[in-house]
Amino acid sequence: MDDHYPIYLDYNATTPIDPRVVEAMRPCWETAFGNPSSSHAYGRQAKALLEEARRHLAALVNARSDEIVFTSGGTESNNMALCGVARAVVSRGRHIVTSRIEHPAVVEPCLALMEEGFDVTFVGVDHYGMVDPDEMIAAFRPDTILVSLMHSNNEVGTLQPVKRIAQAARDRGILVHTDAAQSVGKVPVDVNDLGVDLLTVAGHKLYAPKGVGALYVRRGTPMQKILYGAGQERGLRPGTENVLEIVGLGMAAAVALEELPKERIRMRALRDRLQERLAAAFPEARVNGHPEHRLPNTLSVSFPGTTADALLSAMPEVAASAGAACHSDQVRVSHVLEAMGVPMEAAKGTVRLSVGRFTRDEDIDEAAAAIERAVKKVMEHP
Repeated sequence: MDDHYPIYLDYNATTPIDPRVVEAMRPCWETAFGNPSSSHAYGRQAKALLEEARRHLAALVNARSDEIVFTSGGTESNNMALCGVARAVVSRGRHIVTSRIEHPAVVEPCLALMEEGFDVTFVGVDHYGMVDPDEMIAAFRPDTILVSLMHSNNEVGTLQPVKRIAQAARDRGILVHTDAAQSVGKVPVDVNDLGVDLLTVAGHKLYAPKGVGALYVRRGTPMQKILYGAGQERGLRPGTENVLEIVGLGMAAAVALEELPKERIRMRALRDRLQERLAAAFPEARVNGHPEHRLPNTLSVSFPGTTADALLSAMPEVAASAGAACHSDQVRVSHVLEAMGVPMEAAKGTVRLSVGRFTRDEDIDEAAAAIERAVKKVMEHP
C-alpha cells in the first residue's frame, strides 16, 4: 500500500484486488471477450475460462463444480438462497429460522418474505455474539422449511455453530443456508463438513473484484429462480455471465486455497499483536466477539468514553470501520452489538479493525500508535 494512504485495517469491508487476480483477468480484456454461450472459438475460450473458475471455487469449499452458481455478489446470493428456496418449497411450510445478527442481505429478504406470508423467527445470541445451537434448534417447528445462519459475523468475527445446527435441521428435512462471505479465504469452509445445502460467497471479500459472487447449491436442492431470462447458470441465474470478474474470483479462490494454512496463522498473529497493544494501553477497553471462535483477522474493540465517529476522525492514519454511528445528537449502535447486549457506553465507542493479506508487521505497530493517540485525544476532549 502506498505510504501516502492510511494503513488499511478494513479488510472485512472489502479487500484490494490481488495482483495475481488482475493478471488472470487480463485475457478477458484482450482475446477472451466472447459470449460463453456462443459456439465459435471466442465463445468457447470464454466458456473454458468460466468453467475453470467454477472448478477453482468448488475446490475451495469442497463442492462439485456443477453446484456453483455465479452471481453478482453476496447480496444476490443471499436473496437467491432465501427467496428462491422459500418459494420453491412453500407447499411444505412457511416458517424460516435465522439469527438476530445476520447481514442486511439476509435480514431484508426475510422481511420481504414475511410480506408474502412467511413467518420468520430471529434467534438471539450470547454476549460473545454466538447463537446457542440448542435455542436455534428449539425454534424449529413442523412447518420450518429453511434455516439461515451466517458462518461468521462480519462485525465481531464470531464463528457460529453451523455444523451442529445443520445436522439437526437436515434430520428434520429442513434446508440450511449459511452466509460465508466473511469466512471464505480466512478459515476452512467445507460444505460437506458443515452439512449445508446453500452457501454464499462474495468476491470482494476474497481479493477479487466487486460485483461478483457465487452461491453453492447442493445437488437436488429445490430452488425457484428470482430473475427471469435465458438459461445460464443451470437456469437459476439468467444473463450473460460476467466472465471477466468470474475469472478473477476463480483465481482468488485458487490463491486462497493454496495460502490459507499459513495466512490464517499470520493474520491471527497480527490481530493478536494489535489487540495486546491496545489492551495494554487501555485496560478498560472491551474486545467484542468470542475470544477463540473468531475470525483470525478481526478485532472489534470498544473504548468507553468515546464515540466511534470521533475516534475515526482523530486517526486519519488508519482506515477502519465504526460499530456505531452518530447522527445529530443520537448514536445508532449496530444491531449486532445491540443483540450482544454490549452496554451503550461501550457500544458507541466501538471500532472494527480487520487485517488482511497485505497487512505488514510495521502497519500494526504504526496503527496501534495512531489509535492510542486518537483514543487519548478523544477522551481528553470528548
